[in-house]
Amino acid sequence: MAETEGEYGGANPWLIAILVSVATFMEVLDTTIANVALRYISGGLAVSSDEASWVVTTYLVANSIVLCASGWIAQMFGRKNFFLVCIALFTVSSLLCGFAWNLQSLLVFRIMQGLAGGGMTPVAQSILAAAFPPAKRGQGFALYGIAVVVAPVIGPTLGGWLSDNLSWHWCFLINVPVGVITLALIYLIIPTSETQRKERAALRAKGFNFDIVGFLLVATFLGALEVVLDRGQVDDWFGSSFIVSFAVISTLALIAFVPWELSREQPLIDIRMLAGRQFGTCFLIMLATGALLIATTQILPQLLQERYGYTATLAGLAISPGGIVTMCMMVVVGRLGRIQPRWLIALGACICAGAMADLLRLSPDADYWYFALSRIYLGIGLPLIFIPITTASYDGIPPNKTDQASAMINLARNFGGSIGVSISQTVLARREQFHQSRLSEHVGAWNPYFHDTLAGIQTYLKSQNATGDVAGSAMAVINQMVQGQAAFLAYIDVFMTLALIAALMVPLALSLRSVDRSAKPAMGH
Repeated sequence: MAETEGEYGGANPWLIAILVSVATFMEVLDTTIANVALRYISGGLAVSSDEASWVVTTYLVANSIVLCASGWIAQMFGRKNFFLVCIALFTVSSLLCGFAWNLQSLLVFRIMQGLAGGGMTPVAQSILAAAFPPAKRGQGFALYGIAVVVAPVIGPTLGGWLSDNLSWHWCFLINVPVGVITLALIYLIIPTSETQRKERAALRAKGFNFDIVGFLLVATFLGALEVVLDRGQVDDWFGSSFIVSFAVISTLALIAFVPWELSREQPLIDIRMLAGRQFGTCFLIMLATGALLIATTQILPQLLQERYGYTATLAGLAISPGGIVTMCMMVVVGRLGRIQPRWLIALGACICAGAMADLLRLSPDADYWYFALSRIYLGIGLPLIFIPITTASYDGIPPNKTDQASAMINLARNFGGSIGVSISQTVLARREQFHQSRLSEHVGAWNPYFHDTLAGIQTYLKSQNATGDVAGSAMAVINQMVQGQAAFLAYIDVFMTLALIAALMVPLALSLRSVDRSAKPAMGH
């Protein structure tokens, strides 16, 4: 095969990239679009907000479970076939979610949607790796990166607008026309690789050899871990027997999974890949990237709605300029193929750390553009990490491991997002309690500043003809001020934590080796 062509020969790789990116965009969008609709779902289905939050958890758990098996399924049945089945199931389950009649039915359909979505993203990446020759692969990943990075940013905005102006059902129904059109175009345009067909026949001749024990163990480990991460702060972490039980299940499954996979000739997941310097480092960097992307996408709208009175739509619009910048940067970074990935990743990590550090100036009078600019800075940095790390992760991977590499990198992004959200929410809750207790120490008659403030508030209330316990009302105002200040300080601590995560990526990036761009394509089958 010519080094200037991908596995699909004369098929236009850019058309293939557009189609798989649209499908991926649709799937990644569903990781965040439902978050802002939870209170509408809670009211529409007459359930508590805690019960409604399982709409997000079930999707993430199902998504994680199928990721670990997607490499084997793609090898055995073909990437295109598996991709088409995933899109079809995702489209049907989205339609069913839109017409769900109670919470139980919605959760079942969300599990179906998560299973389909978990198979789509790694296979899309494998298709792109096969469609482009190594020299142009970075440009293909740039288009794919737009879908993966921009979709979570647009999710809250779109979900908020649909919920505010139409209904929460449209957060799912919007996938249906996109899914139908994408399914038809992919079926007609993406060819079936003859090389892949021959290797698939050879694999089938040897037998299916599906590592069912390995799959059950890793599915248990990942599913239980996702529940712990997603529900930990809500259920008070290890103060909850529910969280403790799932943590123990996850740990035991991992302890059994590692020796089992190491002893297999054809493991479901080749965990030895994580021991390699290049791929293992890429995995860690993608974990951190996912944490930054998803955590900031959730924490900023939450801050704007809780402390600045923004609607869900306006809060989403505050982070939208960053999405526009990200799309532009993806195109730019895709053309920087001559620069080694480690330098681009290190630069991107520095910019992301700076964007988070800029939010340490947070104050109650911060305006729209303060938050929009911070997201724009992040929109400059993330593409400098995402595209090079995707390219570097394939360096040195043997042809028969490309699908596994794709699945594991996508798993890192997904779990990085869950870890980032979990850390952010935990830091926010714990530090808010800490700051409130420290600020309360200064509330007393012995403090002249407190005495003057209390007297000033009482004077104001009396001037407004307030009745009743004026002193008690004034004290309530001060307590509210203390809580507000504690919340702002806690958000600053969250941004400091995210800045440290970004900073840790710099030494990891510099430890990567140089990528040989003259190597022949490493195709996944």
